[in-house]
Amino acid sequence: MVQRQVPNPAELLDLMKFKKPEFNGKRRRLDSALTIDDLRTIAKRRTPKAAFDYTDGAAEGELSLTRARQAFQDVEFHPGILRPAPDVDTAVEILGGPSALPFGIAPTGFTRLMQTEGEVAGAGAAAAAGIPFTLSTLGTTSIEGVKAANPHGRNWFQLYVMRDREISYELTRRAAAAGFDTLQFTVDTPVAGARLRDKRNGFSIPPQLTLGTIINAIPRPWWWYDFLTTPKLEFASLSTTGGTVGELLDAAMDPTISYDDLAVIRDIWPGKIVIKGVQNVEDSVRLRDAGVDGIVLSNHGGRQLDRAPIPFHLLPEVRTAVGDDFTVMVDTGIMNGADIVAAVALGADFTLIGRAYLYGLMAGGRAGVDRTIEILRTEIERTMRLLGVASLAELEPSHVTQLTRLVPVARAASEVVVR
Repeated sequence: MVQRQVPNPAELLDLMKFKKPEFNGKRRRLDSALTIDDLRTIAKRRTPKAAFDYTDGAAEGELSLTRARQAFQDVEFHPGILRPAPDVDTAVEILGGPSALPFGIAPTGFTRLMQTEGEVAGAGAAAAAGIPFTLSTLGTTSIEGVKAANPHGRNWFQLYVMRDREISYELTRRAAAAGFDTLQFTVDTPVAGARLRDKRNGFSIPPQLTLGTIINAIPRPWWWYDFLTTPKLEFASLSTTGGTVGELLDAAMDPTISYDDLAVIRDIWPGKIVIKGVQNVEDSVRLRDAGVDGIVLSNHGGRQLDRAPIPFHLLPEVRTAVGDDFTVMVDTGIMNGADIVAAVALGADFTLIGRAYLYGLMAGGRAGVDRTIEILRTEIERTMRLLGVASLAELEPSHVTQLTRLVPVARAASEVVVR
């Protein structure tokens, strides 16, 4: 029989521990975000539909993005036991310099569209965290403005080759003069992908006030207040504005980009150069042999060719083909620190986050980007401890199995056992 007693008031008082209320709304909502998905939910609530969909969406049926995220979810970890890792070292050496974490901020275009602090928030948060920040050619803060926001940290510049080549050359020279140490030469955007969410939303740069956008703005007055009371939203490095994203990209980009363009840029650029948008093993080897400093396995966040290869799936084969001494980075689909740990285990030297950073930006400006980095840092450290590794160098392919959903038909047929 259960023994019962009259509740002891002193014991009740011990149970009554009330959390100190947080009156700062931004801090309260960011503290409630425990994952990048939580930040995405907050971002969607606080950002007009056209701007959020531009960030969140991908090309056509968005299969490439869905598959890339699924690939990271389809990972099985293999922890070691009785291997204490009370302290973990998340620092890496990448492209001749340090990073406190195995990821940096990827280049994103039109960033002030998502939240008015834009690239300044990203660069400042990267500086505080000790990780690289990458400015896009289509950024809304100037090269010099990013340098001012991150004067002592590592700044990288992402370059598109324009129809007017001299524009690209001048941007390259400006980034070098500002002390940017790495150039990401992007090769997967000869023309714009079909970003159907943007077309359905009538999305343009700068945003246009229509009946639909006005109705959508009613519950988000803070975004429009920022938009209307801060400097005009425009490209910091380009003079062309006005039109849909696809029209702007098609007008600026050149489908004739080739290795000849790479050779010219290499002659201009004094620092490290990596090729962003590599999507097969053969190109990886060819670029290594061409003498570039590294590659980024990327399908542009699923925003260009839908049904493109999944970068995370390419990683093991590319690493084997190019050897251990060539820098291989990965982006697309990263939403958790465990994704980053898995990528490093399978051979990535470094990773880049795009949407994860922008979700934080939309959720809370600079403080939201800080929260993104803190969430990923916590997940990385926890995953490493649970795997029983004290440093990133201890991660090995044996720690990870990539579970398979998408198997090429020819390979699947060859593996059928005849009974």
